[in-house]
Amino acid sequence: MIGIMSAMREEIQALLNHLENTEQETKGKRDYYKGTLFGKEVVLVFSRWGKVASATTATQLINDFDVEELIFTGVAGGIHPDLNIGDIVIGKQLVQHDMNASPLYDIFEIPLLHKTFFETNPNKREQLTSSSHSFLKNYTDVISEKEARSLHITNPKVVIGDIASGDQFISKESQMSFISTHLESVVCVEMEGAAVAQVCYEYDIPFSIMRVISDKANSDAHVDFPLFVEQIASKYALGIFKNYFQ
Repeated sequence: MIGIMSAMREEIQALLNHLENTEQETKGKRDYYKGTLFGKEVVLVFSRWGKVASATTATQLINDFDVEELIFTGVAGGIHPDLNIGDIVIGKQLVQHDMNASPLYDIFEIPLLHKTFFETNPNKREQLTSSSHSFLKNYTDVISEKEARSLHITNPKVVIGDIASGDQFISKESQMSFISTHLESVVCVEMEGAAVAQVCYEYDIPFSIMRVISDKANSDAHVDFPLFVEQIASKYALGIFKNYFQ
């Protein structure tokens, strides 16, 4: 069984629409959808926003659904200047940018685990990257050129990079500067991935993450966020997972 998570239902709605032999279970106020997706047995769930919500959901997935692999999908804000709206980031390492237990531990280090970064599974990461490249070759088959133009998507690309998570919506220059200065390898930010990565590390479950850049993580972002999530991120996920599973 493969677990697929997102922070919002809209990010995986297209996957839910294609799920076959669906069974639904409700646990901890989360709806878990088991079924078959492109020939693979999966369980889909949206965790809601933030590290606590996502860590709780990941733990439930692992303990109650016996998942052998966990993948997180959704949107993120770009930090690296070369990232543009519609680009895909395949996470290499995950870090919590708001973790600071100094002076007892180094800044960003997770207490007692002696780790700052949690690496995604290399083999799964390579497969997800290849699947994303294949999707982008024909992405206009599922996203019209009009949609792409209206949301400022032009020549989207795939990037493998580190991702930072925290219980903050990053929109200020001071926030971006702090992350860029202290975590130079980070290319984008979101609110869940590093928490899920830590859970998977502690349970020894292969973990992958795929994020679509929805904005530049600053106050100048003008993208219609709800429209982007529903019309772009969900369709990206469907196309990429179709390649990944087949």
